Amino acid sequence: MPKKTTKIDTRVPKFIVFMGQFLYRISPFLAEKFARKLFITPIKHKIPKREFQMEAESIQTKLFVPSINKEIVVYAYGNSTKKILLVHGWSGRGTQLVKIADAVLKNGYSTISFDAPAHGKSGTKTTLMLEFIESILAVEKQYGPFEFAIGHSLGGMSILNAIKKGLQVKKAVVIGSGNSVVNIVNTFVEKIGLPHKVAVLMRNSFEKKYQFDMESFSAYVAAKDVTIPVLVFHDTDDEDIPVSEAHHLAENLSNKEVIITNNLGHRKILGDASVINRIVEFLLIKK
Repeated sequence: MPKKTTKIDTRVPKFIVFMGQFLYRISPFLAEKFARKLFITPIKHKIPKREFQMEAESIQTKLFVPSINKEIVVYAYGNSTKKILLVHGWSGRGTQLVKIADAVLKNGYSTISFDAPAHGKSGTKTTLMLEFIESILAVEKQYGPFEFAIGHSLGGMSILNAIKKGLQVKKAVVIGSGNSVVNIVNTFVEKIGLPHKVAVLMRNSFEKKYQFDMESFSAYVAAKDVTIPVLVFHDTDDEDIPVSEAHHLAENLSNKEVIITNNLGHRKILGDASVINRIVEFLLIKK
């Protein structure tokens, strides 16, 4: 049985911690399979009231993404030909960045967002960042071009990777973005109460199945090929992704501005008026 750790996330249901540790007693490989399934399975949350208007007023269409053989739901919000791409994070949905969308609409832009695979109204139950990236590129092909891109959490990581793969935007904003994929896996395994050995097994399993180096999809790796201006927002009280990841990401961006906030956490930051005002200024004021 793995040693107890005080770093187990108290938000993780106790039965998940119990099950993982029970399986680890039997076999680390069983625990790895259990953890890996959890890792690629987002939680679908109900749409909160603050997102009702965007959900109701958006033109929603389905888009098949051939490279991943999955269908996603796309939201077109506003009527302007000047478009901004919004990308939600893990367990989010296409309307999650509604406060930002409303702000840019007031400034003459429309937004395109989508429910990533296994999120919101999009089908399937499991996904991973590679599918976020492919979805972004497919959305650009069908609904672009976009002037700017804004991403939260995994959405921020995915935008940087998509830019590396050819997404054309003038500026980008990443909010509460993850950075190192390996760090994310390590932290996830730790939070559900399993030892580091399980994280190593998970990485090996993913790399064997998909035939790529997981760390090659890290934000700091993609950042080295991103030359457009990037605004990095992160909060010191982010319980999902430590603020140190933002600093490491910024070190690898050649043209960046970094703003560190306080007391907003991982999700409240998306609705903060001062954060949104700064995003609008960054994107819309020519430099």
